[in-house]
Amino acid sequence: MKQLAKPFFIIIISLYSFYGCSTFAPYKVPVLQGNILQDKDVEQLVKGLTKDQVQYLLGTPLLNSPVHQTRWDYFYSVNIGDITLGERKLSLQFNDEEKLESWILEEINLSQNQ
Repeated sequence: MKQLAKPFFIIIISLYSFYGCSTFAPYKVPVLQGNILQDKDVEQLVKGLTKDQVQYLLGTPLLNSPVHQTRWDYFYSVNIGDITLGERKLSLQFNDEEKLESWILEEINLSQNQ
């Protein structure tokens, strides 16, 4: 009996230490979705830019509806596992001459809320 007690005790201690160790959690890859919207690119937006100039600055819009041809929408989010760290939404409005008229940038930083 004494011969089995020592290995049994060692196994219990090692299992308990592995159970509480967070280093064995799987690595969660950051997932970047959408168009990367950097502040320097958004600051370059000015009224009167053509659609081609805006596309050169920001890339192809994520949503370009055939119903609303004067509106482009960009979206960018950062997720790690199930946790969303932040989101940015940019809506651009063009006039009938396809020139940039207005834009709205919404930024949601969720990492501080958790």
